[in-house]
Amino acid sequence: MSAGYERLSAQDSSFLVFEDQNTHMHLGGIAIFDAGPLATPDGGVNIERIRRHVASRLHWIPRYRQRIAYIPLERHPVWVDDDHFNLSYHVRHTSLPRPGDEEQLKRLAGRVMSQRLDRRRPLWEIWIVEGLEGGRFAMVTKTHHCMVDGVAAVDLNAILLSPTPEYPQEDASPWVPRPAPGPLTLLRDEALRQIRRPLALGRWLGSTLQAPDVAPGRVAERVSAAWQTISAGLRGAARTPLNAPIGPHRRFDWLTLDLGEVKGVKERFGGTVNDVVLATVAGGVRRFLRKRRVSLEGMDYRIVVPVSVRSEDERGRLTNRASGWLMSLPIQERDPRRRLARIRQTTAHLKETNQALGVELLTQLAEWGGAALITLGTRFASRLAPYNLIVTNIPGPQVPLYMLGAPLRGGYPTVPLFENQGLGVATFSYAGKLCWGFNADWDLVPDLHDFVEAIGDSFQQLTEAAGFGDLRATKAATRPPEAAAAP
Repeated sequence: MSAGYERLSAQDSSFLVFEDQNTHMHLGGIAIFDAGPLATPDGGVNIERIRRHVASRLHWIPRYRQRIAYIPLERHPVWVDDDHFNLSYHVRHTSLPRPGDEEQLKRLAGRVMSQRLDRRRPLWEIWIVEGLEGGRFAMVTKTHHCMVDGVAAVDLNAILLSPTPEYPQEDASPWVPRPAPGPLTLLRDEALRQIRRPLALGRWLGSTLQAPDVAPGRVAERVSAAWQTISAGLRGAARTPLNAPIGPHRRFDWLTLDLGEVKGVKERFGGTVNDVVLATVAGGVRRFLRKRRVSLEGMDYRIVVPVSVRSEDERGRLTNRASGWLMSLPIQERDPRRRLARIRQTTAHLKETNQALGVELLTQLAEWGGAALITLGTRFASRLAPYNLIVTNIPGPQVPLYMLGAPLRGGYPTVPLFENQGLGVATFSYAGKLCWGFNADWDLVPDLHDFVEAIGDSFQQLTEAAGFGDLRATKAATRPPEAAAAP
């Protein structure tokens, strides 16, 4: 680090390398609010109050007023303050044709997610969408993956949202951008860094080996996990209609499940909420591919499950601290209980062998390889395409949240699509709900609604196997008539 700029980590900069005209590396989601005190007399939303609120929180997230610059020759990216920062450019305001429904909101979200972020500016956008029926509005967020991972994005929501409806408006703190470093300063600092790199690498290895919680066997375990990750990645993923070259355009859809029912399945059969999510995805993929008349015989359908390696003292840092599991889904298995049992067995093995530590070790080693090695490694991994689907499960708060008194009703996350990945699945737990977000390539997955339906049917299979019966029908039957008729 030097005055006026910060270097991106190897993991953060890899997401810039992954990005091209079709592969957009922003994540985000759609949050739906009741307008409440943010409603205006004409039925709109008080956008200027929201902008003032965002401005008042930016001192907690300085990265949101920084843009990308590059070190000459090596071309490694660094963060510098944006001396032309314009909040109105980043916090945008639009409307659905009133009364807008959720299908129209999904189409709008897909169009927003189809647009790459401008690298000449700070890499984020918030779209406030009014006109949603029922006195509601939506907030569509886009943040480049080089800035945050899923857990950090939840931390960002914690900065903007409050657990109580009473939230006094704060004034924005004065901000003066730091002067951007010149090319000679960047070159000088990088030359010094290269000179010191062998010594710094030696110190890092020494501190790693001498750490009180790192025994020799633990080091060997990490190296073994790293090799298993590399060898698994050298095998290409199974061919499916969803794994082909993608275009720039996106579809977005969502689904809401009762988190209590998800936990009920977990309590009945064992495992974790994440195991139930993965078993639901396995059943949904099975149904969807069979409906497309794809043969499942002998197919090794593999997914990546991001795993946070963020320690408690790293909470609140808006950067990437994620590793991942590479695992096969039992999509050939017809019985939902056996699917879940096999998922539990697989995730237990991944935890025991610490595969996530192997990915973390490779990421740490990449820090010492330089920009050229990071670029080559990232592009090589992209071409291999060792998995079919990303499935991420992000734990969220289980208490209601508010933005300036407007209650949050649901939040549906989105993950970026990598090369030859036509579909991505993300879940977010919030206030007793499990909110699913589905990001898909417009042309590869024109039947995204069928996949969402297959996910719902797959979870219904699990609830029936757990002895819950048809929960949706039961709840509809037990509600009073006026509640059952409500939208």
